[in-house]
Amino acid sequence: MRWRVRVRLLDTRPLRSSQSFRDLWIGTSVSQIGGQMANVAVLAQVWDLTGSPVGTGAIGLATGLPMVLFGLLGGTLADTFDRRAVVRATTAGQLLAAAGLCAQALADNRNVLLLLTLVAMGTSCGALGAPARRTFPVRLLPGDQVAAGLALTNVSFQAAMLAGPAMAGLIIAHWGFPAAYATQAVAMFVSTLAVTRLPAMRPEGADAAGGRRRPERGGWRIVLRRPTLWGSMATDLSATLLAMPVALFPLVNEVRFGGDPQTLGLFLSAVAVGGITAGLLSGTVTRRRRGGLVQLSAAGVWGLALAGFGLVGPLWPALGCLAVAGAADTVSVVTRGALVQRETPDAYRGRVSSVEHVIGVAGPEIGNFRGGLLASATSASFSLVFGGLSAALAIAAVAAANAPLRAYRTPPAAAKPTAPGVTDPAATAGQVS
Repeated sequence: MRWRVRVRLLDTRPLRSSQSFRDLWIGTSVSQIGGQMANVAVLAQVWDLTGSPVGTGAIGLATGLPMVLFGLLGGTLADTFDRRAVVRATTAGQLLAAAGLCAQALADNRNVLLLLTLVAMGTSCGALGAPARRTFPVRLLPGDQVAAGLALTNVSFQAAMLAGPAMAGLIIAHWGFPAAYATQAVAMFVSTLAVTRLPAMRPEGADAAGGRRRPERGGWRIVLRRPTLWGSMATDLSATLLAMPVALFPLVNEVRFGGDPQTLGLFLSAVAVGGITAGLLSGTVTRRRRGGLVQLSAAGVWGLALAGFGLVGPLWPALGCLAVAGAADTVSVVTRGALVQRETPDAYRGRVSSVEHVIGVAGPEIGNFRGGLLASATSASFSLVFGGLSAALAIAAVAAANAPLRAYRTPPAAAKPTAPGVTDPAATAGQVS
């Protein structure tokens, strides 16, 4: 049977069909730009205070550890309380942290520990709210529009990655660090207003008055018992743990292109351009029901493209490989997010989302560390090629071992996932015993 591919532009149905999703998307997009600007300002201010790569490296600890620790706790909060209330409170916390960053810059703070503490505070609040925020699209949109909604969010993130740092550089150059942090604070205020406009989103089974419930046991078990869930997450881990390339960019740039900082910037831009391009054409995949097969294929292309980056010599083919990798990553992230949210019963979505969040945060960081270690023992090219091919083989193994993921089809819009051991009448309707 032939599998025809019809190229479609970005699917904007979610923005037209749901005002609540539109409010969420606008608030999230604005906050992402503010966050990217703050990242540049923090990096520049820490370097200004310390002049040491150890100091800038400490930013990773101030952000990475809270993301993992509070991300897991956030999953339990999302399955216990009204999810809108959780996100509203944590977004307000991020607003306070942004205001604190602005205040310390206005006061000409010279204490790097205070700066990193405020960064950790904002990151902790964001991590606490991330699992609840991830559940919003599936509650606000029809089932056949969830992937399109995630694609829209991903496009805004990629655009923020391109525009945010450039805007931060201009603002810092003309008005200093306080202006950059103030811009982030305004962005977080807009995001807080957007969340306030959303409807209440209590977990299924929550008390109608307070929105509080005792989470059912089995948050981790449901991931392990559902092949579509563990297969989707294993696919993502295989791609990031084995083939993450960012830590190798400076070494590749030094060996092949003489360490030109403009070339190094092009590496990152190529990945983002590929991601934005895939996002703008995401209607091609978000309307397809074979989400598992799409994710597996995209993740495999990611690994092969990075192996190609390790092999090619000239600049433009290298940038082309990175753009293909960025596009494949966007497709994989969008289809995985939609699959995980659709396949998880609402009572478990917070905790399953927290697992997905931690994998998304820890996988790339560990993958970069692995790539750097291997490159130090061999070479950057060997690390990229070996990692990319290993990722493709691992993903192929997941596909071979996980028939339900290969065969997964997006359920009808009205269908709801059920908890382990509970029969879904819609799933058995029409079957002959």
